[in-house]
Formats: sequence, C-alpha cells, structure tokens
Amino acid sequence: MTSIGRGVAIITGASSGIGLACSKAFLAAGFEVVGLARDFSKTDLDHSNLRKECLDLSCSEAVQRVLPSILNSLTEPLKVLVCNAGIGKIGYLEQLAVADIEKVLATNLLGHILITKYCLPILKQQNECSDLIFIGSESARQGGKEGSVYSASKFGLRGFAQSLRSECAKAGVRVNLINPGAVRSSFFDDLHFEPGPGDENAILPADVAAMALTAVNLRAGTVLDEINMSPLTKVWQSK
Repeated sequence: MTSIGRGVAIITGASSGIGLACSKAFLAAGFEVVGLARDFSKTDLDHSNLRKECLDLSCSEAVQRVLPSILNSLTEPLKVLVCNAGIGKIGYLEQLAVADIEKVLATNLLGHILITKYCLPILKQQNECSDLIFIGSESARQGGKEGSVYSASKFGLRGFAQSLRSECAKAGVRVNLINPGAVRSSFFDDLHFEPGPGDENAILPADVAAMALTAVNLRAGTVLDEINMSPLTKVWQSK
C-alpha cells in the first residue's frame, strides 16, 4: 500500500542503476526524493516529488559546500539516506593509476562518510525512526582477484556501517547494509567483464531497491542489520 507524505529520502548515485531504481521505488512509496549524482543528462525519470542535484561525491570540497545548502532547503523531514553511489576500477594493484585509486576510495567510501556526517544530526532529530541504508557489495565480504581497491572501499563502508549502529540506535536511527552480488547495470560498462546473459546470472537494480524499501517498512523496533543478495547462478563472461 502506498503511503503519502512519508518525508524525504536522499539517494546517492540516483542517475542510473540501483540509485535510479531506489528513486523510483521511494517515489512510488510516497517519499519526496532528493537524488544526488554527477550527471543526470541521461536520466529520463521525471516526477513532481523528485529533485535532482548534481554533486560529485569524489570531491570532498563540493560535498562540504553543496550538501549543507541542500539540507537547509528541505521543507519536509529527512527520513532516509541511501548511500549507493559507487564506481569500480578493476585490475592488478600495480596497474592502477594513483588517480583511479583515489577516485574509487573517495566516491565509494569518503564521500558517503561525509554525506552521512551532515545528514546524521538531522536523522537523529526525528520523532520517529529514520534510516541509513548503505549499498555495499559481495566484495565487502570477500576480496577477489583484481578487485583490491574496490574491495577495500566496500570493506571500509561495511565497517563504517557496523560502527554507526551503536552510535545511532538510541536516537532511533536504523543502520541497514545491503550487499548485492552482480547487478545488471551500467556499472560494468567500462569493465572488461560482466555477468552472464541469463536472467538468473544477475540481480536487477529493482531487486535491491525493493530490499531497501523493505528495510524502511520494517517495524520501528526492527533493523535489517545486513543482508546479502546473490544471483541464483553466478556466471561471468568477458566482453
């Protein structure tokens, strides 16, 4: 059942993939959505309760400059923060450029730490429960070949979420972590491999969005600490 007037959900990486799917799901559930992304030029989602804000999470100065003004302009209570934006640079460590290493860590980890820092005081002020939802990865549970930097960023995000739980519980802020396996999305556009072609070889962005909304819809006293999502059959193919 759709609920109207549920407050604001801020979603990072909202221009494509899981972030776009989360935007659609939360809009349908009655939330006002503030979507953050580097570029919305290829995003055709349009909704009266959707606000698109261009922000590069890898630039800490931009986050510190832009986010406070966004938060100050909200006219409804902030109830949900979905930390989803992420990029992958895959390869042997010695082959990765320092700039690429910094970009992955800044986007996948530091950017979300900073956004959470600014949003958390507001989330803690709500009179009823609010939610922090981190979109992790199966790479946050097991490092893999050529994925050292990406795994490091996701392991860091997982540890960040775990540490926040005890800091937030008394204030009614639930900290949720979702670790998807292979998701059929634009994440693999610039990589040399991708999930297999079968429907059972990859999760859909909408699957992850549905789980994020499930976390929000749980009884206030229950939190989805961590859930791991996997395709039924794991198959990888080279491009």
